[in-house]
Amino acid sequence: MSPVIIPALFWWCALYDFFTSELPPGIEQPLKLRFFHSLMITTIVALGICNDLTILRAVLDGIPPWRESKLLIKDLTVDEVPLRIYQPKSPPTGKRRGILYFHGGAGTFGSISKKGTNENQWTDSYDLFLKWMYRLSPENPYPGQYFDCLSATLYFMRNLEEYHVDPGLIILSGDSCGANFATVVCQILLNDRDLPKVRAQVLLYPGLQGLDFHLPSYQQNAFVPMLPRKTVIYFCFRYLNRKPTVWKDVLQNCHVPVSMRHKYKKWVSADLIPDEFKIRGYVPLKPTPYKPEVHEAVKEILETTFSPLLTEDSIICQLPEAYIVTCEFDVLRDDGLLYKKRLEDNGVQVTWYHSENGFHGILSSLINLYLARNVNISDL
Repeated sequence: MSPVIIPALFWWCALYDFFTSELPPGIEQPLKLRFFHSLMITTIVALGICNDLTILRAVLDGIPPWRESKLLIKDLTVDEVPLRIYQPKSPPTGKRRGILYFHGGAGTFGSISKKGTNENQWTDSYDLFLKWMYRLSPENPYPGQYFDCLSATLYFMRNLEEYHVDPGLIILSGDSCGANFATVVCQILLNDRDLPKVRAQVLLYPGLQGLDFHLPSYQQNAFVPMLPRKTVIYFCFRYLNRKPTVWKDVLQNCHVPVSMRHKYKKWVSADLIPDEFKIRGYVPLKPTPYKPEVHEAVKEILETTFSPLLTEDSIICQLPEAYIVTCEFDVLRDDGLLYKKRLEDNGVQVTWYHSENGFHGILSSLINLYLARNVNISDL
């Protein structure tokens, strides 16, 4: 491709998306949101040309270093999984709570931050949330990320004394696909009676199913930054390390066998979404024909590791209480609503917060905004 055509294509993609993406009302800085969203879409186009995630990771991971003097930060590797541990520098006066945080990024970007020029400086917005990090796809293909998160959790639970953590106060948390990982790890740990029980799961705008991409939130927010519906499908393919040759069919739910649609309709269905979340233009769609070749191409997204919302009630009823955050202008909103209902139907206590003006990825966006305004981290 001509070196002149490539920059022109990038600019066309950026400008087209800048003016055509739908912005929800109430956004304080719409131009900034449009800019970052257009930048992400443009880098995705670059990935299609370069077949490389380096550009996207550089754009989405890199922010100026920030200084932290109140925490003791330690990096280590367990079973080839890089971890970062955060502890207060002050001596413990008693047992502490322990939080494991799995970051979002569709399993393809986000990483352990590198130090800045000063040993107390750290880059990357997720570093603010004291995270445990995992290896990324496609270099480490699915389902390796789940095993990484599980390895990190097992290490932590087996070394609670070293970190002065109360075994009754362990929380698993994450945002977006990181919330998916936290959900799956919670379910896996139910079978291990030798480990402490997880006290709670904290899930921020979680993605929990690949069964139905026609839910109200997928229709209503199909073109809303930062995660349009097409981008969800794109990242599913990147995460599975597959070429997106049948992405349009997956978008139309052609990958789901009829028997599976009927089986899981009791858990994943627009009928289960409260009417108040359908007033922005939801239209029930006729079922699309099943295509076996499409199912074969992406069958992993219907497994319970990828779609923990499809786990049986016998497991759901044993899960710890949950705190779930959903955002109105997020294609994944209904995943959180459906999981909330499943937990409550099975007697699990749920605390739910819904951001009426929120959009997907708002956590990182707000942190970047704070850093841009030079707000002290202790003020957050």
